[in-house]
Amino acid sequence: MKLPIVHHPDYDARFPADHRFPMSKYARLIEVLRERGVARPDNEHVPDLPGFETLARAHAGDYVRQVMDCAVPPAIEKEIGFAVSERVSRRAQLASSGTLLAARLALDHGIACNAAGGSHHARHAQGAGFCTFNDVAIAAHALLAEGAIKRALVVDLDVHQGDGTAEILMGENRVFTFSMHAARNYPVRKAVSDFDIALDDGVEDEAYLARLTAILPLVDDYSRPQIVFYNAGVDPHGDDKLGRLALSDDGILARDRAVIGHFRERGIPVCGVIGGGYSNDIDALAARHAILFDTAVAFA
Repeated sequence: MKLPIVHHPDYDARFPADHRFPMSKYARLIEVLRERGVARPDNEHVPDLPGFETLARAHAGDYVRQVMDCAVPPAIEKEIGFAVSERVSRRAQLASSGTLLAARLALDHGIACNAAGGSHHARHAQGAGFCTFNDVAIAAHALLAEGAIKRALVVDLDVHQGDGTAEILMGENRVFTFSMHAARNYPVRKAVSDFDIALDDGVEDEAYLARLTAILPLVDDYSRPQIVFYNAGVDPHGDDKLGRLALSDDGILARDRAVIGHFRERGIPVCGVIGGGYSNDIDALAARHAILFDTAVAFA
């Protein structure tokens, strides 16, 4: 079976090249995947825009309307880090429906990846930290509402804590949230996930993987998930300009193999999202994000 990959050309909202958020990485990532033969016409899937109800299960209705109408208050846009223009609104909606589509494909095929997603700082009432809508929380709520699943697990290995995901899903005992992140990185005020591991600055491959592989069986046994949402952010890489950890390319690869392998060997579906990654070298950044897809192919 070929790995199902979800992508839409409007994942790229076409920011200026010097913008702090490297928006062009989405267009370059799918190019890299196509060049490698990982993404092909027969395994690429295109999401549709989600409805209001789908988004409003995870977010406040007033905020959803503000994003859809491109009328987000300036104070919230400042927290997000960019203006919510028509392109940004469309991108946020499509990335959210893309993660939901990838989750449905994962339930059908065992594993699938969205070539975007992982916007884990968006909270119930607003966006923050380059995140407009929280796609993983939206997808989890949708699958629960449809009765497609009864339990889910979020494994968030972005270098920043998944504070928005934790906040939205707090009290939702059917979804277990696990975040392993740099202790001294954004956000300053952390939320409370079901399980958090806060790492010291400069942690390298061996120590990182030792912590991760020790905890995976525990969160698996406790949550008993019917699907895993895996945020495979590459900002723990030592060359990432917004990270504080020191993983190598090989470390990112070993991390992805550890997570995907653990759950797929137990027959648990995995929905991968790309999460954060920040560099002025878009080619190098896209290649790091492609590690998730290269790894997932081996388990498809």
